[in-house]
Formats: sequence, structure tokens, C-alpha cells
Amino acid sequence: MDLLGLSRQVGAALKRASLTVCTAESCTGGLILSTLTDIPGSSAYVEGGLITYSNEAKMRMLGVRDTTLAEAGAVSAATAGEMACGARRLFDTDYALSVTGIAGPGGGTGEKPLGLTFIGLAGREGLITVERHIWDGDRIANKMLSVDGALQLLLEHLTG
Repeated sequence: MDLLGLSRQVGAALKRASLTVCTAESCTGGLILSTLTDIPGSSAYVEGGLITYSNEAKMRMLGVRDTTLAEAGAVSAATAGEMACGARRLFDTDYALSVTGIAGPGGGTGEKPLGLTFIGLAGREGLITVERHIWDGDRIANKMLSVDGALQLLLEHLTG
């Protein structure tokens, strides 16, 4: 996994098209934004990001609905979608990436196993997609896999 190389590719695609991105992160704790900003000149396409670890922060800062959290849970496709749309609106960017998941080592259940992660991508036209993954690493590996998954998702969308 070459996160720096992937970040360079994403940055180049965004820069070529004069597009901007932001993030809304939970289980990754800001690693997506950190990886994007590891590239010199990333201020041309990165607007910012939020780490919304608690449900209250998701609701207050991103506009995730309390009914979504109550019915689907913080780790769900619905929450990832609302996080991405909320961040995109807040930062007024072309794209927003979101991630919410169970990095481990605890917290998993039969219904929502350890490593379950949802990655959202929103654009000016609204929610584009939410991907569901179940990573099988330890906490750090799961976080890194989520960063990789988010950047891959955006790159695939940008390059067709």
C-alpha cells in the first residue's frame, strides 16, 4: 500500500481539473486529510476536514440526523453518506470523503463486526456512493486500509 503515491495521483487529478476536496473522518482520526496534505502544493485542492468522533459532533458539525444515528447507527452507510454531504456543504468543495467504522480491537458485534467500515463520497450533485468494507487488520492497519480505500474511491471517480 503506497499511500503517498496514491495521494499524489489524487492530488494531480484534482489539480488538473481545478477541483477541491474535504474530509469528514471518524475512525481514521484525520489520517485521510493528513495523507492528502503530505503532498506539497495540496492547498490548491484541499479545503479542510473535520474529525467527528462522537455522535454529537457528527450531528452538530455535519448535520447527521439523530434519527439516522438511532436507526442505523454511527457505523452505517446512511451515516457515512450524511457525513460526506454535510462536509461538502460546510466546506463548499467539489468533493467530500467520509469514513466511519470499527477500527478495533474492540467494539465489534455479530451484526457489525470488527473492521466494518463505510466510506462515503459526495459531490456537488449530492451523494455519489458509499462503500462497505470489512478490514481484517489490527487497529492501525484498519485505519490505513480505510485511508487507502477512500483515496482509491475518489481517484476512481476522478479518472473514470
